[in-house]
Formats: sequence, structure tokens, C-alpha cells
Amino acid sequence: MEQLLAWIRKYWRWLVYTPLLLFLMLQIYFFLQIGWWVNHNPTSTSFMRQQLAVLQKKNPGARLKHKWVPYKRISRNLKRAIIASEDANFTDHEGVDWDALLKAYEKNSRKGKIVAGGSTITQQLAKNLFLSGSRSYFRKGQEILITYMLEFWMEKERIFELYLNLVEFGTGVFGAEAAARHYYGISAASLSAEQAARLAAVLPKPRYFDTHRNSGYLRYRTGLILRRMGSADVPR
Repeated sequence: MEQLLAWIRKYWRWLVYTPLLLFLMLQIYFFLQIGWWVNHNPTSTSFMRQQLAVLQKKNPGARLKHKWVPYKRISRNLKRAIIASEDANFTDHEGVDWDALLKAYEKNSRKGKIVAGGSTITQQLAKNLFLSGSRSYFRKGQEILITYMLEFWMEKERIFELYLNLVEFGTGVFGAEAAARHYYGISAASLSAEQAARLAAVLPKPRYFDTHRNSGYLRYRTGLILRRMGSADVPR
């Protein structure tokens, strides 16, 4: 025990500063990577790689459905639907909706576990790009840091373009173009208001609703989003 204490006294600076240095280096990597994505499109995300690994455990030949399309080639209906569903204040906040986070924290405290996240579109993008689907306050803290990096580097339209192209819409289905073709056999540019609302409705549980397309909740949620779409403020 005395030898252990002596070793700790001798090397305590390394024990303290090494994790901090590694953490700082990780943040620098995130920051520079996001800067690169201002003018370059990501080819994959942390979420996409995780889901592909899961699919390939069952089927080694599995592939993701994903095709990048420019912002202007995505239906304005889908843009309105997703903002109405996921983040009505997207164009107004600076990446984090602190009121929503506080409500989520209060709900989690009542339940005694993490059941709500209160994440904005930018936060969801941050999580999808770099993190995992696990829920913890440490991961939420990292998500918020990345969120502010995204807002520092990018205009709202670019953030939304990345989100629309990278978000998960079903089992192995990522991005608006792949989702439109997977569910309706059409391009993302051709989505009607009702089709767009239905795609937005699957986002909280995309893999579940991919196999439960006749869910009563999905119909209810689609109708609710349709009614809200008219007031959605979409980045131009």
C-alpha cells in the first residue's frame, strides 16, 4: 500500500493531466473535422457505421441504403415536416434549446432514469456524426460541445442539409433520398406533404416504425405534424 501511495504521489500529475490532454485532443479533432465538412459531404457517420456492423453480424453482405442529394433537391414538404416534428425553434436557437433540456432533465428525474433527451436538430446531428445511441449525462455533455462547434462553423441551412442526408429513417436506411425510395419508390424531391409528415413521424423510432407501418400512433403523429407544417420556419 505504501508503495502504491508513493507511486501515486510521484506520478499524480500524469494521472490527472493525461486524460485531460486526450480529451482536449479529441475536441480538436471534432472541431477540425466539422470545419472540413463545411464544404465537403460526410460519407458516413458513427451511427451509420454502428448500424452497418449490427446488420453485418446477421448478414455479412448487408449494405446501408444511403444517397446524398443537395439541399435544393429535397422536398420543402419534408423540411417543414421535420422542423415541425423535431425542432420548431431550429432557426432561432444557437444549437441548444435549454428550456427543452430542463424539461427533459425534470422528466428523467421523475422517472429515475434517462427517458428524454430534449435534443435539437443540431444536437441530433452531433450525436449521429460522432457518438452513439447510448444515454448518459457524459455523452449529453459531449453532444452539447459538438453542437456548438457545428453552430460555430456552419449556417443553419448547411446543418439542416447534413441532417436531412444522414438521419436514420429505417433499418439500414439513412437520409431523405434513401427514405423516399425505401418507403414510396420516389425521389426526395417528389415527396408530398402527407408522405413527408409520415417520414418525419418515424424519426423517434425509425427501425421500429419501419416494420410497424400501420401503427395507430404513426397515423396520429402524421396528422399532428401535417397540422403544424404550415408554421414551420425552414432555412432557405
